[in-house]
Amino acid sequence: MILTAVCLLTLSLQGQVVCDSAWRGDVKTVQLYRPGAELEAPLLTMGGDCRLVLEFDVLRTESEELQWHIAHCDRHWVRDGLESVEFMTGFAEGSIDEHDFSFTTLRDYVHYRSVLPDGFASFTHSGNYVLTVTSEELGDTLLTRRFRVSEQSVKVRAEVTRPYDGIALDRRQEVDVRIESGAWGLGSRPDYLEVVVQQNGRLDNMRELAFSGYDDGALAYRQRQQNIFDGGNTFRYFDCSNLRTPMYNVARVEEYGGEKFVLLRPEEDRSRKHYSTETTLNGGMKVNIWDRQNPRLEADYVWVNFSLPMTQPMLEGSVYIVGALTDWRLDEGSRMDYNPTHKAYTKRLLLKQGYYAYQLLVARPHSSTAAMTATLEGDHREAPNRYTIYIYQHSPSDRADRLLAVQRVMP
Repeated sequence: MILTAVCLLTLSLQGQVVCDSAWRGDVKTVQLYRPGAELEAPLLTMGGDCRLVLEFDVLRTESEELQWHIAHCDRHWVRDGLESVEFMTGFAEGSIDEHDFSFTTLRDYVHYRSVLPDGFASFTHSGNYVLTVTSEELGDTLLTRRFRVSEQSVKVRAEVTRPYDGIALDRRQEVDVRIESGAWGLGSRPDYLEVVVQQNGRLDNMRELAFSGYDDGALAYRQRQQNIFDGGNTFRYFDCSNLRTPMYNVARVEEYGGEKFVLLRPEEDRSRKHYSTETTLNGGMKVNIWDRQNPRLEADYVWVNFSLPMTQPMLEGSVYIVGALTDWRLDEGSRMDYNPTHKAYTKRLLLKQGYYAYQLLVARPHSSTAAMTATLEGDHREAPNRYTIYIYQHSPSDRADRLLAVQRVMP
């Protein structure tokens, strides 16, 4: 069942970090989630329900024969070469048989959906995984998507507190972690562990925490500079569910040449504004339409135009639109360009109708440092960031990296 194309892809990408990517320009709105948890990051628990739902669109009028393949990765998202029999029972590959064609839309597309792995498969090894979708007809790769399988075998206690160093208390948040070690025997071997913290869905400012000592038998990771995050701000958002009447943050909707254009209200620099509490998806997205019944097949694709007025371009870096709508990446697909004629940063994204939350981050291209929220968003300790803690282990007896536990915490 495994295609030659999949095998070649696995070999060619061995040793490279995999990420959430649409490798073809006609692949849009990729979503991977547990049933009933569409807005959550894809996370499975060993011994529990091991199914994921994969959905995506291909902007074509004809369907293709598509296959999926699952591979195990190390803690840094590099394929580690484990054979499928070493990390799961059942098949680690299969075909995507469910697809439907869009209707009542200006732009045609094929919507694919699959529940995977099959009903007889289960994961026998925890850790990081990558899902790859390939086309049998064209012999190319459509997309890669990352997910995790956790053992939940250790107890993790985490809290968001004020920074221990007493600096900028109104702008930063500290994440402290305790791992109860007594029941599972690691005791004095924290060197086998890697504790990683992620703020919302961001990839640029993920960091590994340093072991700080023991606390009543628990392994403590606290009161270090790695524990402190800039607070950021509540996420900006817009709603393009209704193309007849402008919704939240939409200035107007226009149609040219058989395509819809959504012009958002000009963005603003929020760094000097007072913090205001709003409820958003913390960078998430949700496909939605107001005047039709089936969002998956009747929601249209529209060009969404972003603009950030500014008299001159920034010297400290480029502006990026960051959230699920750009796969949380800082690259050409999310970078805004400065238009000297209009004296504004602009960006146009092709998105499916729905609700989108995002932030405007500033970073130097190809920089290894985290993007800055302070420049355009401002930093506030009250920001409702969602932190996710991942506990990895690789002891001498482990064949590959394991994911012992995942814990989420908010201020």
